[in-house]
Amino acid sequence: MIPPSVAPLQQQNWQQCLRDAVTSPRELLDILALPANLLDDIEAVCRDFPLRVPRPYLDNIEKGNPYDPLLRQILPLTEERLTTPGFSLDPLEEIPANACRGLIHKYPNRALLITTSACAIHCRYCFRRHFPYTENSNSRAQWQQAMDYLSNHKEINEAILSGGDPLNLSDKHLEWLISSIAEIPHIKHIRIHTRLPVVIPQRITEDLISTLKSTDKNCIMVVHCNHGNELSRAVITGLKTLKDNGITLLNQSVLLAGINDHADTLAALGEKLFSAGVLPYYLHLPDKVQGTAHFDISEAQALSIYRELQAKVSGFLLPRLVREIPGQTSKTLVHEPVSGD
Repeated sequence: MIPPSVAPLQQQNWQQCLRDAVTSPRELLDILALPANLLDDIEAVCRDFPLRVPRPYLDNIEKGNPYDPLLRQILPLTEERLTTPGFSLDPLEEIPANACRGLIHKYPNRALLITTSACAIHCRYCFRRHFPYTENSNSRAQWQQAMDYLSNHKEINEAILSGGDPLNLSDKHLEWLISSIAEIPHIKHIRIHTRLPVVIPQRITEDLISTLKSTDKNCIMVVHCNHGNELSRAVITGLKTLKDNGITLLNQSVLLAGINDHADTLAALGEKLFSAGVLPYYLHLPDKVQGTAHFDISEAQALSIYRELQAKVSGFLLPRLVREIPGQTSKTLVHEPVSGD
């Protein structure tokens, strides 16, 4: 149940928050008191990858600070238009693993469902910014092919709802997807990867909780939070509500230059997540997608930060440092080089 303390979250409908997201570069600069001379460059970048940021997320950004770590995640920069050697449109080689419409099968026991092309927020480091969503958009009838694929591949025991962001879907459609997957006997886990509880905490509603509790499968929610400043009181309240209703909560972060590339920042994030009932899970090296090279962290830098983080936090607050390598059967742990590596 939603406790009375969450009542303020219900005062604004989450779907209204989606509709009211800021998509105008001029409005973004006005709201955040940023220099008007940024406008032309931002508008040029947005022709390739549009601006989109919900107003509840904007409330957590310091006005007039162009280096705010939340702003840097959503502010279009001219660096996005550079072509960088070693970066590609499909760095994870997901397109060849696109087994049928809306389904990616890269890892033996897991399949990922592209439930929607829509996101509540356009993160500028997004690794699916060039993904062919049009070719993977399914009607309910078209989803049957994906369900048949899951049914016929008994090695798959986990279905991962991704996108876009699956919590952009209505509760009714989300409940239909979850119940359809739950009918497949060998699926044991249903995992939802989402940024919405962090960027629009109003999304945590009675209906959503009922939907997540409607199945006897293990239901796991992996939220995506990169910096402790994203965890406002409203976000923490929503996450605690999910945890109190039996939803397993994990967090994945991306290690981003100029945003969270310090051990102290990551340690503070882990502590704040844990206080909200969320376990740190993955710390990703950025995927090498064209347009995001300015966020990149080398493996050597990442290991240095990680060693320092390991010395600062308890083991249960230490996420796995990973990168995704195409063709591998799982995410690859980043570790100290040994002789012969």
